[in-house]
Amino acid sequence: MRSALHRRLAVLSRTAIAGACIAGTLAAHAETTLYVANVGGSNEQLYRQKIIPPFEKAHNVKIVYVAGNSSDTLAKLQAQKGHQQINVAVMDDGPMYQAMQMNLCAKLDDAPIMNDVYPLAKLGPTAIGVGMVATGIGYNEEAFKKAGLPPPDSWKVLADKRIKGKLGVPPITNTYGLHTLVMLARLSGGGEKNIDPGFAEMTKQVAPNVLSWAPTPGEMDGQMQSGDVILAPYGSGRAVALQNTGFPLKFVYPKEGAVALQVAACAIAENAQPQLSQQFVQYLLTPEVQMLQAQNIGLGPVNKTVKLTPEVAARVPYGPDQIAKLTAMDWATINQHRTEWTERWNRSVER
Repeated sequence: MRSALHRRLAVLSRTAIAGACIAGTLAAHAETTLYVANVGGSNEQLYRQKIIPPFEKAHNVKIVYVAGNSSDTLAKLQAQKGHQQINVAVMDDGPMYQAMQMNLCAKLDDAPIMNDVYPLAKLGPTAIGVGMVATGIGYNEEAFKKAGLPPPDSWKVLADKRIKGKLGVPPITNTYGLHTLVMLARLSGGGEKNIDPGFAEMTKQVAPNVLSWAPTPGEMDGQMQSGDVILAPYGSGRAVALQNTGFPLKFVYPKEGAVALQVAACAIAENAQPQLSQQFVQYLLTPEVQMLQAQNIGLGPVNKTVKLTPEVAARVPYGPDQIAKLTAMDWATINQHRTEWTERWNRSVER
């Protein structure tokens, strides 16, 4: 009887061990989850449908998409410092530079794919651009022809008295407006570290021409379509959206340089999946993902080996020539002074 009991206990014990092993395996499997923060909308659709599934399959991992704009993501990363729940963050370059300054991003692993990336996209040792748009000049081609005006090729067109009452400029709270202020400062001998010439130019030369300080791209599009505004600083992606409606908007890379507005990625420091996080960032730089972003969400490729069709290439910053016409912002300086500049803008520019 005693031996039968022993036998039964041995079987139960083996079953318990096997059960524990299975539970342990399931728990280990369930733990392999990667949390990726990025913006919502068309980006989220593209990532969920086409970008995430191949990575999940190849790495046997579950990816949770955490949607939110770049400043939301930055706030989450700050709040979770020391116990990070997000593994990879994808943000606009301005907030990404703040994340880098706050030591929220881990040093990027060196990988062969990094050699295929334009130098402009290498934001620093801890973050890398994964796609870009350009801030330049958008103008109504038909209205310009009708008025006998030459096609603009410079940021200086904003001060041209011939477009008085027909100019739109986004406010400093909009990235396009901020880029414009910095470019005007650079043209007048200043720059991010000396913004005074930009404010002087904006206040005295540009503001008298401005009909509208439209705060959102949608409002600027509406004023272009109504004919009230015939020229404004524009993003290349926004220009494509308006061109798709059949509107005769022409996008120009000014001769002094259009501004690179980059979408950047980083693996979060001290996160639970450091290796997978690095692999996901590298995956975003592959030609396949770069092509999907260009086709679907208007992001120019940062990987210089990517070959786009002429139709897609016409919509995004693409190729060495156009990338060479892009200029980067000194975000470390901008982020330091942005609140003060915004208050100054509200006092002196939009009055």
